Amino acid sequence: MLKKGFKDLLAEANAAVDCISVTTAQELAGRPDVVFVDVREGHEWAEGHIPGAVHAPRGLLEFIAAPDGPLHNPELIPQKTLVLYCGTGARSAFAAKTLKDMGFPDVRSMVGGIGAWRQAGGEIAR
Repeated sequence: MLKKGFKDLLAEANAAVDCISVTTAQELAGRPDVVFVDVREGHEWAEGHIPGAVHAPRGLLEFIAAPDGPLHNPELIPQKTLVLYCGTGARSAFAAKTLKDMGFPDVRSMVGGIGAWRQAGGEIAR
């Protein structure tokens, strides 16, 4: 028997990070101090993403986010607000907790993911 299941881990992740609504995320879009981070897989990214977002699949997140990582993206720095999103909000919550654990101070997870973004009329890039 496992000590914790998916729901337990997701609840912990959501409690550890700032989960924001699509409306709040849309208000942050375009600000120079904010970076949107898409943690979905490559095929999902190719189907459409938030304009200006950085692609950092959850499976490669640490490699991309860590300054000493082999795939480091210099847009991911602790001085920026990082807004993470995925398809529905679960992967982004897990990824946001990871970034918080790494030391990124201002990490947020967009509730509802890109599906909610689309429903709210958010712009999609391809």
